[in-house]
Amino acid sequence: MIAPGAAVFTPVELETETDRLFRALLHVDCEPGRIWNYEACQRIAPLTLEINRLKREQNAVILTHSYVEPEIIYGVGDFKGDSYFLSLKARESNAKKIVFAGVVFMAETAKILSPQAIVVVPDRGSGCSLADSITGDGVRKLKALYSDAAVVCYINSTAEVKAESDVCVTSGNVYDIVANLPGRRIIFVPDRLMADNVRAELKRRGVDKEIISSDGTCIVHDQFDVAAITDARARFPGLKVVAHPECTAEVAAAADYVGSTGGMMKYVKTTAAPYFLMLTECGLVGRLQVEDPEKHFIGGCRLCPYMKLNSLEKVLEVLRAPRPDQIVTLDEGMRVRAARCIDRMFELTPKSP
Repeated sequence: MIAPGAAVFTPVELETETDRLFRALLHVDCEPGRIWNYEACQRIAPLTLEINRLKREQNAVILTHSYVEPEIIYGVGDFKGDSYFLSLKARESNAKKIVFAGVVFMAETAKILSPQAIVVVPDRGSGCSLADSITGDGVRKLKALYSDAAVVCYINSTAEVKAESDVCVTSGNVYDIVANLPGRRIIFVPDRLMADNVRAELKRRGVDKEIISSDGTCIVHDQFDVAAITDARARFPGLKVVAHPECTAEVAAAADYVGSTGGMMKYVKTTAAPYFLMLTECGLVGRLQVEDPEKHFIGGCRLCPYMKLNSLEKVLEVLRAPRPDQIVTLDEGMRVRAARCIDRMFELTPKSP
């Protein structure tokens, strides 16, 4: 419901917004029980109009991760993508307010990179099984045990973990960055399964590194198994299997493509195949259904309960009157150390030709 004091929109404005939403969302059907028909778009049109109005008034930008609901991405989002792309947009932003529709560690990253902005998160409960699996103290203990190791943290980590690390990585640049670090021994946190995939890829490349990992996993990507891939290939000839490096090494080895959220998007859009099995969060399938509606997906994706805590109502709330718990604040010393870690990632990431 729109709060008292909200703008009143004309029937023409509401109809135009409903038409826009319907054109954007009509192909999305990756979540059982959710159908984006014209009536559903009519119901959310007042919300999207009000959010976009407030956004303009407040010089705010809304960053939307590919895993959140499509009505947020296509209804009110200014930028959509994976963690690396959105961190770049946070770094480049001149907005007074950044609304991060994703999970809390992503909003922290935006605050690290844009300290002058007010950064808000729609739901403070939108955590991450990876980011929540290790603390800064846990990293310090690993560093004490392996004092000669470089510390590499996956971007899915808290600000305090980034502050204890030498360089941050994403699923798109992890192999190149780790391969090119000068030392042999690497502490990799917090994803145990991604560490397994890094070991396998570096071995394939002939790069000699010792990877010491912590024990976190993604509650979405650690659930996929090879049996499901085998069954899908038998039922759908010509199927392409697309996986994320947060999956197990066995799943990665059985997939046709393994890569970041952005990499998976590009692979599907540029690959001719009768069917795709997406071993990732369902939000990415929703994006592909919008942006490449001719592709056919056979299911298999899973929902992230943390990402799905974001909603249009909560985005409106943090624009109108954010509660203290929705405003991201960081100790300045920790923020500066974490910023060095992320800046090092930007320096070491190979530039596109």
